Amino acid sequence: MNAPETPQEPDLPFTGERFVPGAKGEIWIEHWHRYHFASRWAAGRVVLDIACGEGYGSALLARTAAHVTGLDISEQAIDHANRVYAGLANTTFKCASCTRIPLADASVDLAISFETVEHITEQKEFLAELARVLKPGGVLLMSCPNKLEYTDKRDYHNEFHVKELYRAELAQLVGTHFPHIAWYGQRPSFFSVISPETVAGSAAQVIEIDETNPAEASDAVSNPLYFIVAASRDAASVAATPGALSVLSDRDDWVHRDYVKVMGMLESSVRNGERLANEVRDRNLSMIAFQKDFAKVNDELTRRLVEMADLNREISQRDRAIEEKDRELSRRRGFRWWLKLPFIRVRDFFRG
Repeated sequence: MNAPETPQEPDLPFTGERFVPGAKGEIWIEHWHRYHFASRWAAGRVVLDIACGEGYGSALLARTAAHVTGLDISEQAIDHANRVYAGLANTTFKCASCTRIPLADASVDLAISFETVEHITEQKEFLAELARVLKPGGVLLMSCPNKLEYTDKRDYHNEFHVKELYRAELAQLVGTHFPHIAWYGQRPSFFSVISPETVAGSAAQVIEIDETNPAEASDAVSNPLYFIVAASRDAASVAATPGALSVLSDRDDWVHRDYVKVMGMLESSVRNGERLANEVRDRNLSMIAFQKDFAKVNDELTRRLVEMADLNREISQRDRAIEEKDRELSRRRGFRWWLKLPFIRVRDFFRG
């Protein structure tokens, strides 16, 4: 089934609080998959799409549903939906709170609540309202993050989530009004699809492997990031829910292309890191060699300075000796010295 025409309008930009079709990445796969999955329940039914947001999911369900009512607390989102999907005769969009649903008791066959309950504190009141508007044999299809996987293990905190739920908490919350529950798990993943050319009537196979032991496979998706429950007050209604595997694959292959792009960037970063590491190593080696040469030059300079100091001392001694000789010569050049010379010689003769 192809996705409906849902261009992103500038009046409803993506903020992270609600999905809009123009958003890409993991969130795109998660949200579109849920509504395609839900479309199997919608055929010929009166459907409530609570917290419908932009309206893309309601529009998809309206293809086969008898009627779809999309509710959202955001007037901006509802105005957008009424404008973009005005051509859908079997769809109504209204602004309303999820704890005060403007529908009659027992008027809905299928109530869809995707990624809503974690955004509110009035979770019990919300489930009570869903139970009120659903027919006795109606089905609630609800999804919410698996807190253990979504938040705890990833150490991630979504600023728009008020109260996330563990599996036991979700089971208790839903089970209060809907005792019969079928559990599903959703986890976006990079995968390979092998499909027969004619899928109708073929059996589904789940194969999950891990990197440490790829030869061993399990036949179920473990540790889902999101819980999806199909719940009803009527056991037969839950028993009739589809039990087959649901796989969503992007026809444009942009997930794989983005993966290849990111891996290329990582490999390029690794190569650049190795190149920089080699440059740093070479520079360190050059610096070590320079330091060794500098040490040699410094030692030679020190030796030369010592030699110069010795020469300066020797020169100083010679200068003093020369000065002494000069004084002696000056003294001998005087007249008085010549007068004394005979007496000096006689003195030296008798002393000798």
